[in-house]
Amino acid sequence: MSVNCFVDSNVWLYAFMDESSPKHQQALTVIAQPGVMLSTQVVNEVCNNLLRKAGYTEQEIRQTVENFRQRYPIHTVTVDEVCQASALRESFSLSYWDSLVVASAIMADCRIIYSEDMHNGLAISGLQIINPFA
Repeated sequence: MSVNCFVDSNVWLYAFMDESSPKHQQALTVIAQPGVMLSTQVVNEVCNNLLRKAGYTEQEIRQTVENFRQRYPIHTVTVDEVCQASALRESFSLSYWDSLVVASAIMADCRIIYSEDMHNGLAISGLQIINPFA
């Protein structure tokens, strides 16, 4: 499988939560594409929100993490990416966490990031940010 798109935590959360939202089906379509990946940061953000906002149990969290592990490549965030994220913040006015997502996607050779929170259409180092809900 060729990995080429990185999915941010907000898209995953729409896939897991609020099935009545129109964004739910759009998120499911995004994560069903071939080549989807995520990072350890995104796994952490998703799990934290599922615990706090969706009332997941610890058993459900463990199962969610295992499902991620079995279905998608998970990129481990490195200290080099933390440094690269700093440079990205200077150049593109990204938030701390968004810059780390972008740095991870670049290091993982992704071409697309699906995110609701970042500037739709922004291109950074061969990477394009797409808001799947725009």
